[in-house]
Amino acid sequence: MIVCRTLGPVQATLEDGSAPADLQWAKNLALLVYLARSPRGTRSREHLIGLLWGDKPQSKARHSLNTALSLLRGYAGEESVPSDGTQVSLASGGVQLDTDQLEAFLAARDLAAAVALIKGEFLEGFSIKGASQFDDWMTAEREHWRRRSVETLLWRADELLAGGNVAAALELGERALELDRESEGALRALMRSLALAGDRAGALKRFDAFAARLERELGTAPAPETRTLAAQVRLERTWRLPKRALASAEGEPQRTPLVGRARALGQLVDVWTACRRDRRPALAVIDGDAGAGKTRLAEELLARARLDGAVIVAVRAVEADQREAWSGALGLARGGLLAAPGVAAAPPAALAELTSGTPGEAPSRTFSLVLQAVADEQPVAVFVDDAQWVDQESLLALGAAARDLDRSPLLIVCTATPRPPRVELDELRARIGRELKGVAVQVGALSSDAVRVLAHWALPAFDDVELDRLTRRVATDSAGIPLLVVALLEAVAAGLDLKRLGGAWPEPLHTLDQTLPGELPDAVVAAIRVLFGKLSGPARQVLAAAAVLGGRVPASVLGRASGVGKQALDAALDELEWARLLSAEPRGYSFVARIVRDVIDRDMVAAGQRQRILEAAGRTA
Repeated sequence: MIVCRTLGPVQATLEDGSAPADLQWAKNLALLVYLARSPRGTRSREHLIGLLWGDKPQSKARHSLNTALSLLRGYAGEESVPSDGTQVSLASGGVQLDTDQLEAFLAARDLAAAVALIKGEFLEGFSIKGASQFDDWMTAEREHWRRRSVETLLWRADELLAGGNVAAALELGERALELDRESEGALRALMRSLALAGDRAGALKRFDAFAARLERELGTAPAPETRTLAAQVRLERTWRLPKRALASAEGEPQRTPLVGRARALGQLVDVWTACRRDRRPALAVIDGDAGAGKTRLAEELLARARLDGAVIVAVRAVEADQREAWSGALGLARGGLLAAPGVAAAPPAALAELTSGTPGEAPSRTFSLVLQAVADEQPVAVFVDDAQWVDQESLLALGAAARDLDRSPLLIVCTATPRPPRVELDELRARIGRELKGVAVQVGALSSDAVRVLAHWALPAFDDVELDRLTRRVATDSAGIPLLVVALLEAVAAGLDLKRLGGAWPEPLHTLDQTLPGELPDAVVAAIRVLFGKLSGPARQVLAAAAVLGGRVPASVLGRASGVGKQALDAALDELEWARLLSAEPRGYSFVARIVRDVIDRDMVAAGQRQRILEAAGRTA
């Protein structure tokens, strides 16, 4: 068999991998590829002569064709290239084209294998002097395979984005745009990947350059879909961070890659896609212990929903909320619902009730009416973080909203820990697959392979032996808890020497929330201290104040307690959110992980500083 690579620089090889020089001659390659791409692999002799040897006298042209056919038979086998006085054929199995392999992989939905075949344009850089008919055919084939290759790259990019592999999706977007610089689908894939990687400026720079070129060369503008995506990217948050946190070429911050969560994120994205397509409510519940990465997984889903044009309405509950009736629903009202497009169409009385923050006679119905008005305008994603702490009334109202808005694109996303158990959450989960579309996913410890991927990201200069050693140590000391894995790796990158620290995770099956600071491995405590030391001065002051005060603290109180001015406070809070130390919502800021707060409160706050914080906040020790 002759194996022929055509999607890129053309090359013909034999099954043993050798590439005979005479098989690479231009007209031999042209004849081989043309016959293989012909209907039933057959062409007339006269047609082939006119295609490739039309510039020669008839007798010489026939001799050249016979010589080329003899060569092909010598490598593919006599029976692989049958011919008679009028026709020439390629028998099945004599030649394998990568284009045929591509279609086979696509039929099997093996997009990764299909993408691996795409090395460039069809017969890239190939031409035959004086063979204009062949050039015309090649131009048409090149256009066909360019479109097919770009489609394949974009399908795979979507698949990778759905699984959280933004870096790989970004590379495929770049390749697709290189193949077809006019492809707006490729541009949108690239923009989405850049935006999800945190490079908002890079995404907008690509759009602006594309739009300027269209205007200059064609006098047109990008398609509405592309302009809409650009508008969504412009709405993405701009982070105010110290220069050392800016890792992209555009000066934009770069997130820790999401690893070990491809299947879970893919399930969540599928639910969102169906919710938006079918305009039916859906529920996604993300369960796991503290520090397992539930919030990060939800944020990845919501980032995709936001780029799809959804309004995000969010609240993060703390333990005290469970005792305050309707605090969750009122938090959602302040967390984006009352500011969403379309809200003005809600009944005035319902708006007044939510705006006042005082529940009326039927607060659940009021919440549904306002949510309905917003969902009539665009898809809505309601995010409830740490739903185990939400009050009973608000959880029941969410369930009622999913029932009342039965023809609306409403996605409810909840994260929750197993403790304390909540009957209301269990009832919501039980509706999945019966009354509601949706999914419940469980996230746990990272595998050793996932820890190794993160280790390579954090310490790219480490060789395989060093990475293996580091992976084993970090996996042991962190128990695979994502929060601690990342903390340890970032601390090692900042200079922490794990060899000088002992300890291992205190108890198997012991969760982060069940662990006291004194029970943590020395390496984890040291990592938290190192990360605290890496923060800017104002961020350290604000984080210390948050640790001392505990719970959810309004930004104004954090500013007063820390002594940090308004402008520096805003930047410090951005820095702490980006570092995933604090979580924000309109009512205030709280620690993402209780154990981090406990370590900082115990080890990083002096007695005098604690007293000053409490006095400034109007509290007593």
